[in-house]
Amino acid sequence: MAVQTSTQNFDVLSSVNEPLVNRYASRRKSVFAETYDPEADDDDDGARAIFPKTDEQRSRLCDSVKNILLFRSLDKEQMNEVLDAMFEKKVKAKDYIIKQGDDGDNFYVIESGIYKAYVGEDQKHIHTYDNSGSFGELALLYNMPRAATIQAETDGQLWAMDRQTFRRILLKSAFRKRKMYEALLDAVPMLKTLQSYERMNLADALIPKTFAKGERIIKQGDAADGMYFIEDGKVSIRIQQDAGEVEISMLEKGQYFGELALVTHRPRAASAYAVDNVKVAFLDVDAFERLLGPCMDIMKRNIGDYESQLVKIFGSKNNISDIR
Repeated sequence: MAVQTSTQNFDVLSSVNEPLVNRYASRRKSVFAETYDPEADDDDDGARAIFPKTDEQRSRLCDSVKNILLFRSLDKEQMNEVLDAMFEKKVKAKDYIIKQGDDGDNFYVIESGIYKAYVGEDQKHIHTYDNSGSFGELALLYNMPRAATIQAETDGQLWAMDRQTFRRILLKSAFRKRKMYEALLDAVPMLKTLQSYERMNLADALIPKTFAKGERIIKQGDAADGMYFIEDGKVSIRIQQDAGEVEISMLEKGQYFGELALVTHRPRAASAYAVDNVKVAFLDVDAFERLLGPCMDIMKRNIGDYESQLVKIFGSKNNISDIR
């Protein structure tokens, strides 16, 4: 399910785990007749859709989209643009939301209600959405008719986004994220062992996170949930000693931390703090294990380097599983 650009395949939806109804329907020959090229889209100044919302509506919408993987690559500003652009749609039981064969108009996020997906001339039931999830993105990505019918089983509430806004915000932002993270990853020596396509997959899996000055990023003793690549700012790595925390390393843009606890499967042996406002790219543990296999030997060899560093600082080999 890759959106093709002039330079490379652009698999913005590769990490979406929700069932995609088109997997059960035959694609028409015109599916790829109209592809979206984020590189060629320079319309940043066009009119943007804004649908005013109450604080209560915005809060409900935030709850609805927080677990939709399509939105994970968006920064705060882009997420606010998404929230502005979505409009409320109330439905009744037995209403048809989309019909197979129709042109795609909107992308939908479910706030409440039960919805069933049907495909084929016999309208075979292939999936049920139960008060969560999203649908309708495929017809917006390509020049293709709806690949399935979605019908409301109960009364419900949806949030909708039009085709143009969907493409401009979600696809273009994901494309820019990939290009930015590819440049970041190219500067990491450990990742030189990865093939180009492997670095692209890694870039797609990274999640942007920000931390304010003085904020703790990881805590010594916690279970490891992922590793971090520094995009901007400085990070202080500290170990708890009897007299308090002691700084053992200062990291800057292009460096990374948190990987060794994932390699050794031990708790965090050090804490990390934002020295100033810090922006990082986060790689969760599942993506780490899936994508960084070729780098595992290098990361294991790094453990010996950290042991030597500890001996120089503390005269001890304790707590070495996660020190940079």
